[in-house]
Amino acid sequence: MYGNKGKPLAVFIGIVLTAGMLAAGLRQQNWGLLTTALMLTFLILAYLGFERGALSSREIGLIAVLGTVAAVARLPFAAIPNLQPVTFMVIVSGFVFGPGAGFMVGSTAALVSNFFLGHGPWTLWQMLGWGLAGISAGLLRKLCPRIGTAGMTLFCFAWGYLYGWIINLWFWTGFLHPLNWESLLAACAASFWFDTLHALGNAVFYLTLGHRIIKILERFRKKITFTPLTKQPAGGEHHRDESMRSSQLCR
Repeated sequence: MYGNKGKPLAVFIGIVLTAGMLAAGLRQQNWGLLTTALMLTFLILAYLGFERGALSSREIGLIAVLGTVAAVARLPFAAIPNLQPVTFMVIVSGFVFGPGAGFMVGSTAALVSNFFLGHGPWTLWQMLGWGLAGISAGLLRKLCPRIGTAGMTLFCFAWGYLYGWIINLWFWTGFLHPLNWESLLAACAASFWFDTLHALGNAVFYLTLGHRIIKILERFRKKITFTPLTKQPAGGEHHRDESMRSSQLCR
């Protein structure tokens, strides 16, 4: 009851905050503030869409746990620039559970981990970057369901650079002037070695842990996915088939 009453108020506050940021950004021609407001709008819509989705409590709980695990796994590697298992965890989660779950795991990991590492306008861009990594991993499985180890390793490697470029957009719009191709390329060049370390870390994490974690997540996915048995007509053969299927489910 309390959650249903509080949700419209939270949405209203989010809309007012976003509208205020957009108005201030337009008045001051502050592109950093404008893009941050757009990120906030996108994330609010994404969370509202997820909240309206037909998910069971077990699925929501598992997504929350995966997001928390990814966030906690980020903390021990915080001292090493850009070497972190978050991107890898988000990708395998999205690959197993689908684009929507992948987005929620990625955005939750950024939001939770920054309570320890520090919040700021970069949090929204991190939520977007890791959320898009989860979405793309879910779409990858739909397009290439039999992708092998080499393909997944390359995919994780590529997201080391893609995530870095998304964060560079925040730095570019918020701190560099003028906004042109030269300044954007300069920002990407400055982060090249950090992005390379991120990409190599993603590849190593997948090569060493990828198959094991995907198998574990697949087992959880099968447990939380319930497919009801169809009724069979009365008869000895049908009763025997029904008993065999029921015994398999009870194992």
